[in-house]
Amino acid sequence: MIYITIERRAEEEPAITSYRVEGHAMYADPGKDIVCSAVSAITVGTVNSVEVLTGQILGAEMEEGWLEVIVPSDLPDSSAAQVQLLLESMVVMLSSIEDNYGDYITLQTTYGKGG
Repeated sequence: MIYITIERRAEEEPAITSYRVEGHAMYADPGKDIVCSAVSAITVGTVNSVEVLTGQILGAEMEEGWLEVIVPSDLPDSSAAQVQLLLESMVVMLSSIEDNYGDYITLQTTYGKGG
Protein backbone atom coordinates (compact mmCIF):
# COMPACT_ATOMS: atom_id res chain seq x y z
CA MET A 1 0.00 0.00 0.00
CA ILE A 2 1.19 3.52 -0.80
CA TYR A 3 0.37 6.04 1.93
CA ILE A 4 0.39 9.70 0.91
CA THR A 5 0.02 12.49 3.45
CA ILE A 6 -0.63 16.05 2.31
CA GLU A 7 0.13 18.57 5.06
CA ARG A 8 -1.75 21.87 4.84
CA ARG A 9 -1.17 24.98 6.93
CA ALA A 10 -4.72 25.14 8.34
CA GLU A 11 -8.29 24.45 7.24
CA GLU A 12 -8.94 28.18 6.89
CA GLU A 13 -5.61 28.69 5.06
CA PRO A 14 -5.18 25.44 3.11
CA ALA A 15 -1.78 26.06 1.51
CA ILE A 16 0.20 22.83 1.14
CA THR A 17 3.29 22.93 3.35
CA SER A 18 4.63 19.41 2.75
CA TYR A 19 3.82 15.95 1.48
CA ARG A 20 5.08 12.47 2.23
CA VAL A 21 4.83 9.27 0.20
CA GLU A 22 5.57 5.91 1.85
CA GLY A 23 5.38 2.29 0.80
CA HIS A 24 4.81 0.28 -2.36
CA ALA A 25 1.53 -0.41 -4.13
CA MET A 26 2.18 -4.12 -4.75
CA TYR A 27 -0.26 -3.89 -7.66
CA ALA A 28 2.13 -5.89 -9.85
CA ASP A 29 5.73 -7.12 -9.95
CA PRO A 30 8.44 -4.46 -9.65
CA GLY A 31 8.96 -2.81 -13.01
CA LYS A 32 5.38 -3.59 -14.05
CA ASP A 33 3.52 -1.82 -11.25
CA ILE A 34 1.57 0.96 -12.95
CA VAL A 35 0.27 2.34 -9.64
CA CYS A 36 3.76 2.78 -8.17
CA SER A 37 5.01 4.20 -11.45
CA ALA A 38 2.19 6.72 -11.66
CA VAL A 39 2.58 7.88 -8.06
CA SER A 40 6.34 8.23 -8.46
CA ALA A 41 6.02 10.14 -11.73
CA ILE A 42 3.46 12.52 -10.27
CA THR A 43 5.13 13.20 -6.92
CA VAL A 44 8.71 13.48 -8.19
CA GLY A 45 7.55 15.24 -11.35
CA THR A 46 5.86 17.89 -9.23
CA VAL A 47 9.14 18.67 -7.47
CA ASN A 48 10.84 19.01 -10.86
CA SER A 49 7.98 21.09 -12.31
CA VAL A 50 8.09 23.53 -9.41
CA GLU A 51 11.82 24.05 -9.92
CA VAL A 52 11.69 24.40 -13.71
CA LEU A 53 8.51 26.49 -13.95
CA THR A 54 8.90 28.75 -10.90
CA GLY A 55 12.61 28.67 -10.11
CA GLN A 56 11.84 27.65 -6.53
CA ILE A 57 13.55 24.72 -4.85
CA LEU A 58 11.47 22.47 -2.61
CA GLY A 59 13.16 20.55 0.19
CA ALA A 60 13.04 16.94 -0.96
CA GLU A 61 14.45 13.73 0.48
CA MET A 62 13.98 10.40 -1.24
CA GLU A 63 14.85 6.80 -0.45
CA GLU A 64 13.49 3.46 -1.67
CA GLY A 65 9.74 3.56 -1.06
CA TRP A 66 9.81 6.97 0.61
CA LEU A 67 9.66 10.64 -0.44
CA GLU A 68 9.24 13.70 1.73
CA VAL A 69 8.87 17.19 0.28
CA ILE A 70 8.78 20.42 2.27
CA VAL A 71 7.61 23.71 0.80
CA PRO A 72 9.74 26.61 2.06
CA SER A 73 7.69 28.99 4.19
CA ASP A 74 9.50 32.02 2.75
CA LEU A 75 8.53 31.71 -0.91
CA PRO A 76 8.27 35.08 -2.65
CA ASP A 77 4.69 36.19 -3.29
CA SER A 78 5.49 36.28 -7.01
CA SER A 79 5.87 32.48 -7.14
CA ALA A 80 3.98 31.17 -4.08
CA ALA A 81 0.65 30.99 -5.94
CA GLN A 82 2.28 29.16 -8.86
CA VAL A 83 3.88 26.64 -6.51
CA GLN A 84 0.54 26.01 -4.79
CA LEU A 85 -1.21 25.56 -8.15
CA LEU A 86 1.30 22.88 -9.16
CA LEU A 87 0.92 21.16 -5.77
CA GLU A 88 -2.88 21.23 -6.01
CA SER A 89 -2.62 19.75 -9.50
CA MET A 90 -0.57 16.92 -7.99
CA VAL A 91 -3.32 16.30 -5.40
CA VAL A 92 -5.96 16.11 -8.16
CA MET A 93 -3.91 13.52 -10.06
CA LEU A 94 -3.24 11.45 -6.93
CA SER A 95 -6.93 11.59 -6.00
CA SER A 96 -7.80 10.18 -9.43
CA ILE A 97 -5.42 7.28 -8.87
CA GLU A 98 -6.92 6.68 -5.42
CA ASP A 99 -10.43 6.68 -6.94
CA ASN A 100 -9.44 3.94 -9.38
CA TYR A 101 -6.89 1.96 -7.34
CA GLY A 102 -8.02 2.53 -3.76
CA ASP A 103 -6.84 -0.92 -2.67
CA TYR A 104 -3.26 0.15 -3.40
CA ILE A 105 -3.08 3.83 -2.45
CA THR A 106 -4.47 6.01 0.31
CA LEU A 107 -4.36 9.80 0.36
CA GLN A 108 -4.91 11.76 3.55
CA THR A 109 -4.75 15.43 4.48
CA THR A 110 -3.53 16.77 7.79
CA TYR A 111 -3.43 20.34 9.08
CA GLY A 112 -1.25 22.59 11.11
CA LYS A 113 2.27 21.24 11.55
CA GLY A 114 3.76 23.97 9.39
CA GLY A 115 6.34 23.80 6.70
